[in-house]
Amino acid sequence: MRKKKYKKIKRINNAMRVRALSVSALIAILFICLMGRLVYFSVAKNKTYEKKVLAQQNYQSQTLPYKRGDILDRNGNTLATSQKLYSLVLEPKNILRTEQTQKNALYALTKYMDLDRDDLLSYMKDNKDSYYSVYKKDMKYSEVADLKDFLKSKNGKKVVGITFSEKYVRRYPNKSLASHLLGFVSDGSIGTTGIEQYYNSTLSGVDGRKYTYLNEELEQDDSIVDPENGKTLVSTIDINIQKIAEDRLAKFEKKYGSKGSSILVMDPNNGEVLGMANSNKYDLEHPRDEKGLLSKYSQSQIDSMSEKQKVKAFNELWKNPIVSNSFEPGSTYKPFTVAGGLEDGILKGNEHYYCSGYKQVGKYKIHCSHRDGHGNLSLSDSIAYSCNVALMDIAFKEGKNVFAKYQKDFNFGVKTGIDLPGEAETAGLLHGADQMTNVDLATSSFGQSFNCSMIQMASSFSSLVNGGSYYKPHVVKQTRDDKGNVVSNKESELVKQTISAETSKKLRTYMEETVEKGTGKKAQIKGYSVGGKTGTAQKIPRSAGTYIVSFCGFAPVENPKVVVYVVIDEIQKDSQLNTGLAVEMARDVLKESLKDMNVPKTKK
Repeated sequence: MRKKKYKKIKRINNAMRVRALSVSALIAILFICLMGRLVYFSVAKNKTYEKKVLAQQNYQSQTLPYKRGDILDRNGNTLATSQKLYSLVLEPKNILRTEQTQKNALYALTKYMDLDRDDLLSYMKDNKDSYYSVYKKDMKYSEVADLKDFLKSKNGKKVVGITFSEKYVRRYPNKSLASHLLGFVSDGSIGTTGIEQYYNSTLSGVDGRKYTYLNEELEQDDSIVDPENGKTLVSTIDINIQKIAEDRLAKFEKKYGSKGSSILVMDPNNGEVLGMANSNKYDLEHPRDEKGLLSKYSQSQIDSMSEKQKVKAFNELWKNPIVSNSFEPGSTYKPFTVAGGLEDGILKGNEHYYCSGYKQVGKYKIHCSHRDGHGNLSLSDSIAYSCNVALMDIAFKEGKNVFAKYQKDFNFGVKTGIDLPGEAETAGLLHGADQMTNVDLATSSFGQSFNCSMIQMASSFSSLVNGGSYYKPHVVKQTRDDKGNVVSNKESELVKQTISAETSKKLRTYMEETVEKGTGKKAQIKGYSVGGKTGTAQKIPRSAGTYIVSFCGFAPVENPKVVVYVVIDEIQKDSQLNTGLAVEMARDVLKESLKDMNVPKTKK
């Protein structure tokens, strides 16, 4: 027999052993790397991937709205705030899943919100496939508190399909008070006009988010990103002074009426606005209510307006005339003309002038406010009796360069930079020295042929009477977080020195004489020294015979604590030249403001 041949088995040699060990080592290294990455992702990158997972579940997320910051007056009184409202959201698909879930939900809703069981059941059956149905909207916390507390309890956790959505609505406790100063909020978060617009980014916060998802045990769980609330603003406004000014305007408008009247109250020593009132105010919580237009238009005019015309009318209603409107200031500018002459040494204070009722400038006969003429006048009398002729003589003695220099030094033609939107641009209406004609110089000396806004005039006037310090006007003095902690203080900003303290003192004395014996006699207040200057400006076109009258007053004369500026556009039921009406309003606001500020009396 032939022997069987067997195949010789190859033994593992060194090369094979090395390859096997290499492969094993590679597998081990890869395994270790994999474990390392798993640890890295589960620990170091946990938050990142949690966010990615949550982001993929946005369809199960709920917005947690931020609270817009409050606006307070200087004493902490609320001018604007945000109120949280709740909407009841039902998930009929989940509630109707079993008899028990239905029973639990109906029990909670009927017991803790006093809702009708049959209505609820009918509603849920009509929306049986819905996971999100808003059953009741815009409820206050007191209406939902009991149910919210129950849902947090041990028994309440058995209830499914009931949640609440939240939102904030802007509230203005005083309705129309300081409407032009505050502004309002559109679409829940967009500030429109006023402080609401200028400080929108400060008042705004960041919405939070509540994510609902299934955890590793396949149980429903939540992850919450808390909202960041907006900052609170403390304004410079004194709510009492604001009410005083608005009440006085309302009385004037009811008795006399006008195209528009305004009162601005300032602290002359730091640029703070204490009150800013306009006759054409509106309800801040219902800014688009057509009833608000009745302060400017008749019902028949409103009814005939197109939608485009109504939008324009509302924009005019919302505009703050104290900041956004410009006009010729008239004789309230005369003290500035005199100030420039005194400061430059051109005037000594002992000058006298003769007024015959007009002054011939080239081919133009420019009349005085007193057509029959004032006769002989001292420098102080030229202000007290508001003589145009004397002021033209002073301006011509100063010359165009000096006159234009002080207009610029007092910031006329330049925006004040007040922290409110829509400040009027008046630079193009001011004559430079190289462009100024003799007629321009003559008429500018008594406040015509150039424009300014009320905030420009009051800010410049404050420097005129406070010793020569020009402060940037402002309406917000402090920012706080939502817990009341001070984030920042807005310090008074000294912009420039306009005149010397000596010149300022002389001007205060001249304007005190205006109140003691001149055109501002109705501004006298028992117990206080008061100074001021009246103004009458003929509007363009001059042929229309329409006028703006005004008065800018301050007290006490020795150390002014408050400036009040009143402007009336076209008095309706009296002479449009009756500056006394502006003086009386200013007096009343000055008197009450001094009382509110606890300013000691200065005279018997």
